[in-house]
Amino acid sequence: MTSPRIALATCSTFPDLDADDAPVLAALADRGVDAVAAVWDDAEVDWSTFDLVVVRNTWDYSPRREEFLAWAEALPAVANPASVLAWNTDKAYLRELAAAGLPTVPTIWLDPARNLTSRAVHTRFPATGHFVIKPTVSAGAKDVGRYDANEADQRGLAIVHARDLLRAGRHVMIQPYLSRVDTAGETGLVYVDGEFSHSVRKGPLLEGPYRGVEGLFKPEEMTAREATDEERAIADRVVKTLPDVVPGAGDGPLLYTRVDLLQGPDGAPVVLEVELTEPSLFLSFADGALDRFADAVARRVGA
Repeated sequence: MTSPRIALATCSTFPDLDADDAPVLAALADRGVDAVAAVWDDAEVDWSTFDLVVVRNTWDYSPRREEFLAWAEALPAVANPASVLAWNTDKAYLRELAAAGLPTVPTIWLDPARNLTSRAVHTRFPATGHFVIKPTVSAGAKDVGRYDANEADQRGLAIVHARDLLRAGRHVMIQPYLSRVDTAGETGLVYVDGEFSHSVRKGPLLEGPYRGVEGLFKPEEMTAREATDEERAIADRVVKTLPDVVPGAGDGPLLYTRVDLLQGPDGAPVVLEVELTEPSLFLSFADGALDRFADAVARRVGA
């Protein structure tokens, strides 16, 4: 009997997968699955030979989003599904989550088609406090900056940042900087096949105005964390809501979901992002997480 074949899709910077995902290969081999790492844009890879492609470290996709989505759409079988990737790779999805009644970070949206003047951009900024500018299509905190609304020079830098993104045809998000992240960090809750697996703490990333990022992403400071009951309740609501708002998410549980939460001004958790495309799952941070993920992948190919 031929073993099922699975590709864990990655990028050329991590051709053998990153340190967190690499152990998945051996775990799948223990389950009778022939699993290999494969670079998503490598023209030499015959994707038709795989029973399933699992999207993992494809962290260079955002400048070539349409190419990436076309690749995913052409695969015989991919997890998460291509329609889910298309929805999730533009952070405008936060609008749909908010409309569904989920607590999200308040966001102002700027459309490049409106040809906003510098003054018009300026009027969209908060009057006080710190705020964040980011493009709706991005990954790894690239092209993201934090600004102080009370400092004229920083407002000027923010205008330049936003206008540069808009002139490049990119949609822009403006969000308040939720200062509790400086002490509490973010909480990332990982779900495997729709079931809660584990949670982690992510340290704050944004220190000031946009300066560019070397490499594919900003390094993250990660530690294990037990999510609070309130955080679990919000993340569970997100997972339960996804089939109603995400094309293709109602066909069965998604292989992986990561819900990233911040504390709002009153301490209540709010949704910063929902990662369904290529999130780090931090499998090494919780006992049993690697096995839970490998079991879920193996089930999908009947192993």
